[in-house]
Amino acid sequence: MITKQLEYEVVENWGVLPDGWRWGQVGGVAVDSQDRVHVFTRTEHPLMVFDTDGNFLYSWGEGFFEDAHGIHIAPDDTIYLADRSPQVVMKFTHDGVLLFTMGNRNQPSDTGYTEETRKVLYAGPPFHHPTDIALSPQNEIYISDGYRNCRVHRFSPDGKLISSFGEPGGGPGEFVLVHSVWWHKDRLYVADRQNDRIQIFTPDGEHLDTWSGFAQPCKIYIDSEDIMYVAELGARVSVLDLQGNVLARWGGERSHEPGLFWGPHGIWTDSHGDLYVSEVLEGQRVQKFRRKR
Repeated sequence: MITKQLEYEVVENWGVLPDGWRWGQVGGVAVDSQDRVHVFTRTEHPLMVFDTDGNFLYSWGEGFFEDAHGIHIAPDDTIYLADRSPQVVMKFTHDGVLLFTMGNRNQPSDTGYTEETRKVLYAGPPFHHPTDIALSPQNEIYISDGYRNCRVHRFSPDGKLISSFGEPGGGPGEFVLVHSVWWHKDRLYVADRQNDRIQIFTPDGEHLDTWSGFAQPCKIYIDSEDIMYVAELGARVSVLDLQGNVLARWGGERSHEPGLFWGPHGIWTDSHGDLYVSEVLEGQRVQKFRRKR
């Protein structure tokens, strides 16, 4: 583990599943105000909830979700979930009551992408494989979109589209697989995964800065101490300040060993600063890292 100013230690074998259950491809992980750890995964039990010690509490969403991807928990513990291939993002109460849906179920938008070309040719409306969700303090909803689009969409608190920005490409304000979005102190941080970078925007989509040097960033989370956590599909986790300085970084070679990674895809912290990382590909697990300093 390469560290600069922060140190973490892995908590081995975190998370006890009920008999016969499996982690599967864990699209996302998020922690609510009660320090309950929500695991959003592509299995028969898509939304599993644990305490911080890894004890299973309950699950919901069975038979409803098809392609678990992004999760965001608001300060009031409402939950936003991106179901990728059905092309929808939904808002729920903390116990799974659906409040509203954004997107047209099973109707992907036109971006020029086809199974034959497998390339986004132009920007489209919501959604074509949405990936992640962020909230502003005014409860405006930002959604990254995604695998087969190249946009960030901004919605009103009740789910009405306000605006969109982004185009395909490698320049400022352009994306190749926009995979995560996070709103923090009047800045919008966007994981531009296949360009190996994070781009920073105003809430209206004006490009401010670009941070390079990431290994396929999948998920951005920023805590109340202004610390950024980045899950990188290239088997790495990075912890940074908001000037882009690395505070901690480890991984980089795929491994099933505790404390290393195969496919980091989701990341979040609890009230103690302990870190949870969910994995896809052959990783298929959630790891907890205890903050030492």
